[in-house]
Amino acid sequence: MTQLDNILHKVTKPARYTGNEWNSIVKNWAKTPIKIALSYPDLYEIGMSNMAIPILYDLLNRQPDILAERAYAPWRDMETAMRQAGIPLFSLESRRPLKEFDIIGFSLGYELTYTNILNMLDLTQIPILAAERNDSHPLVIAGGSCTLNPEPITDFIDLFVIGDGEEVVLEMTECFRDWQKSTKKAPKEELLRRLAMIPGIYVPSFYRVAYQVDGLIKSFTPTILEAKSSIERQIITKLPPPVTKPVVPFIEVIHNRGAIEIQRGCSHGCRFCQAGIIYRPLRVRPQAEIIQAANDLVSNCGYNEISLISLSTSDYPHIDELVTQLSQRYPDLALSLPSLYIDNFSIELMGKLPRHNKTGLTFAPEAGSERLRRSINKDVTEEKLMETAATAFERGWTGLKLYFMIGLPGETPDDIAEIARLVDGVHHLGRQTKGKTPQLRITLSTFVPKPHTPFQWVSQESEEGLNTKTELLKQRLRRKGVRISWQDPKISQLEAVLSRGDRRLGKVIQQAWQLGCTFDSWSEYLNLKNWQRAFQETGLDMDFYARRLRSPNELLPWAHIDSGVTMAFLKQEEQRSRDERKTRDCRTEACNACGLENSQTKCQEKLKS
Repeated sequence: MTQLDNILHKVTKPARYTGNEWNSIVKNWAKTPIKIALSYPDLYEIGMSNMAIPILYDLLNRQPDILAERAYAPWRDMETAMRQAGIPLFSLESRRPLKEFDIIGFSLGYELTYTNILNMLDLTQIPILAAERNDSHPLVIAGGSCTLNPEPITDFIDLFVIGDGEEVVLEMTECFRDWQKSTKKAPKEELLRRLAMIPGIYVPSFYRVAYQVDGLIKSFTPTILEAKSSIERQIITKLPPPVTKPVVPFIEVIHNRGAIEIQRGCSHGCRFCQAGIIYRPLRVRPQAEIIQAANDLVSNCGYNEISLISLSTSDYPHIDELVTQLSQRYPDLALSLPSLYIDNFSIELMGKLPRHNKTGLTFAPEAGSERLRRSINKDVTEEKLMETAATAFERGWTGLKLYFMIGLPGETPDDIAEIARLVDGVHHLGRQTKGKTPQLRITLSTFVPKPHTPFQWVSQESEEGLNTKTELLKQRLRRKGVRISWQDPKISQLEAVLSRGDRRLGKVIQQAWQLGCTFDSWSEYLNLKNWQRAFQETGLDMDFYARRLRSPNELLPWAHIDSGVTMAFLKQEEQRSRDERKTRDCRTEACNACGLENSQTKCQEKLKS
C-alpha cells in the first residue's frame, strides 16, 4: 500500500499502523477462503492490552481455512491523513482494506467506545447502519461484556455473540463456511437466519420493540421463527489453552507484559459489579498449565514480566504455591498480581514476588463505612483493612492506593465522612509504623448502575450531589502525603445512559458521532456538550436512562438476554442490600441458587451438597 507509506511519516507513532510485529500471523490471502478482521474500537496501545483479541486471534488462525487479522482505531492525526488520501481502514497483517474481509468483529469492553465503532465503519467505507449494508458488505459482529445489553448499538451491528465466545465463534464460522460453499449462495439474510439458531447469537434485526406512551418498553417480539425469545449467555466449562505466542508490539502499550488468565469468574458477589455476574461461574486453570504457559511466554516473546489475570487473583486455589513455584523456576521473572483481596494473605503473597520494589499496593474498600460495605456485599471490615495496611507498612511498602466509590445506593453524608476518617486512620498508621509520612493515592469513582446486577433498577445520583461529595472529600483529605483523583460525574452519567439504554439510543450515538464525538473514553477528548446536543436533537432525555428509578416489574431493554443469573435472585440481592445483609461466597460456602444451578453441573452438585 504505497499511499500508506507516503503518509506514515506525517503521524505520531507510525508503528501503530505498520504491523509485522513478532508472532503476528500472515496467511495466504488468495488461498484462505474465510477472512476475519478482529477489531478493537480504541487506540493500538489499548487494544493490544485487551485479552479477548489474542484469544480469538490464536483460535481462529489455528483453523486452516480461516485467516484472522487485527485492526484498531487510528489516532486523530492518522485518521485525518487517511481521509485526505482516500485510504480505507486496513488490517495490520496484510494491509488489506477491511471492506474486503468477510467478517468484521468488534470486541466491546467499554460503552464509551461506541462512537469509535461508527468512525471505524465509516473509515472502512461501508455504511454504518446495518440496514443500509447489502450482500456485498462484510458481516459486522460484536462480542464482549457490553453485549450483555446490546440494544444501544443494534442499528450498527448485524449480530452479537453473547457470553464466552471461544466455542460460539467456531460454530459461527462453521455455519459461514457451509453458506459460503453452497452452490447457490443465499442472500445474507438467509445466512443470518441460520446463525440466529446458534445458541448465544443475537441478530437484532429479527426482533421488534414496541414502546408505551411514557417511553417504557411495551414488548420485545421475535419476527421470525429462527429467532429465540431469550438469548442464553454462553459459558465454556473449561478455559481454552492460554495464548503463549501473542503478538509482541514494537512500541510500549498499556500492559507491556505477558498475560495468563489463571481463572475466569468471581464468587464474591459484590452487588455493584457486573463482571461478577456475567463471568460466573468460577473456572480455574490447572497449575501445571500456568507454569508451562509462563515458560512458553518467556521463550516465545522474551517477556521479563508475567501478569496472572483474574477478577480476584488471591482466590486462585493454592495461589501461594503457584507463586512460589514460578518464583523458584524463573528467579529473574517479575510476576504481577493485578487483583488481590484485602487481607494479610495478599501481603504475604506479594512479599514472595521476585524483584518486587515495594512502591505501592492497591486496596479497594469501595465504601467508607462497614454498614455501606455490607449493603454492597463487600466483605471488608475496618479491622481487616487496618491490619492489612499495618502489615504492608511493616513489610516495607512505601505507599498505598485506596479505591472508593461514591454515589452508591443507600449512601449518606456519614458514609462520605467515613471515607475521610478511614483514610486518616491509614495515614496515621503509616506515620506510626514508618516514622515518616506515607504516600496515599485515593481514587474516587462514580457508581454506575449496570445491567444484570442487583442495582440495575436504581437511579444514579445527580451531578450536583456527586460534586458536593467530591468537594467535601477534597477538602477533608487535603494533607501532605495524600493525593486524590476523581471522575467527572458527567462522564459517569453518559456511561450510565449507554449501559442501560434501549435501541432508540442508536440515533443519539449516530448524531453524536456526526457532531465529531470520537475517543469518548479519553477524558480530554470527550465532548459532553455535543452529546447533550445529540440528545436534544433526537428528542431523548439523558436522565430517563441514567437517573430514573426503575420499577421491579419494568421490561428492561436487556430482558431478552439471559445471563444465567435469574431476575428473582437479582431482586433478592437488591432487597438484601436494603436490609444491609451480606450474601455468602458460594466458592467457600453453600450455593446461593443464583440460577446457574439450572445449567451448570458443578453448581448443581454444590446446591445438593
